[in-house]
Amino acid sequence: MAFGFAFEKALEVLNASRFGIPIPDVFKKYFPQDFQTQSVAYQKSKYHYSLIQGSISFLATFLFWILGGFGWLSAEISQLFTNEIIRTLVFFGALGAASGLVSLPFTYYFHFVIEEKYGFNKMTLKTFIGDQIKSGLLAILLGGGLIALVVWVYQAAPEKFWWLVWLLMSVIMIFLTAFYAQLIVPLFNKQTKLEDGELRTAIQGFAKKAGFSLAHIFVMDGSKRSSKANAYFTGLGSKKRIVLYDTLIHDLETKEIVAVLAHEVGHYQHRHTLYNIVLGILQTGFMLFVLSLFIAPDSQIGLAVNRVVAQDPRLMQTHFYLGLIGFGIVYSPVSTILGILMNMLSRSFEYQADAFAAKHTRAEDLKTALVKLSKNSRSQLSPHPFYVFVYYSHPTLLQRFKELS
Repeated sequence: MAFGFAFEKALEVLNASRFGIPIPDVFKKYFPQDFQTQSVAYQKSKYHYSLIQGSISFLATFLFWILGGFGWLSAEISQLFTNEIIRTLVFFGALGAASGLVSLPFTYYFHFVIEEKYGFNKMTLKTFIGDQIKSGLLAILLGGGLIALVVWVYQAAPEKFWWLVWLLMSVIMIFLTAFYAQLIVPLFNKQTKLEDGELRTAIQGFAKKAGFSLAHIFVMDGSKRSSKANAYFTGLGSKKRIVLYDTLIHDLETKEIVAVLAHEVGHYQHRHTLYNIVLGILQTGFMLFVLSLFIAPDSQIGLAVNRVVAQDPRLMQTHFYLGLIGFGIVYSPVSTILGILMNMLSRSFEYQADAFAAKHTRAEDLKTALVKLSKNSRSQLSPHPFYVFVYYSHPTLLQRFKELS
């Protein structure tokens, strides 16, 4: 835990050393002189926020563990409930609620102080509270449902645990990928079909030229929360759709929007969505297999981790979620490595999607669109290469420019 925290913060410090680098020459005709000053101020604010928030979160978790908090919570729950599923749900529900309460002031500060200061926040307090309530209920329904399912399968068939849960979770992942826009997004945002007009005509012209069937184009009211713009592709088969933020339509010219949309279509044409689903399923299977080694009653790995993690004897009475805690701690570096590999793959996908957009629209239109998106979000133009390597799912603007030139 300490190493993971130190590694993360060291990377942030390393990246912060690049804040003052001048705007690269290739961008000087695109960005005004005052952009660098505004961008550095915004990046520094986020950097200081992350240092404080991350440090407090780490210390709270670490102290709760070392001072026997997990054991105390386990003992209290064991006195109240006898059913293992209910015990596990209450245990992780209590931890989730405590974590949410600790992070809530930081989330509020980020949106209503930092984002507000730089003109990004468009949320009202009512929207913010509503989002927190909805997110909490989703966590209870989806997260709680998955945890209950995992415990039930473990009790019913411990020797087949990992691959049965893998099968069930794979079905759930595919279902959510296909119906995310219809089931989850409407809880937070309105999506309306793009009206007839210049933009729709231009998009249909592109779709015909690219030989791509694009019947579902939606506009989402992203401006109710932020001035930052975005677009994304979601769904599978007949459920696929392109979603454009209303801020994107406001900030970009028609030809630039078409170029951004072409980029999103490029992801679909190159089957990136399918690849990501398959890789996600494989990662889930590997994770569940490793988890099974921690929670199996006769597992040498589980017993060894239990001796290390369970400094409080009260925690030893609850083998299952003790195994989950040990797994969560030990699996963290594995998750980091897998995350780096997935980001490397994701960056290659972005290059392919850019190439598709440049082929079917104009590379210059995509470049100016990317510039406007970076300008409007005050993004860092010269992040540290190692920070990019570890955390960036997209290439930097400079890297994308070089590929599009």
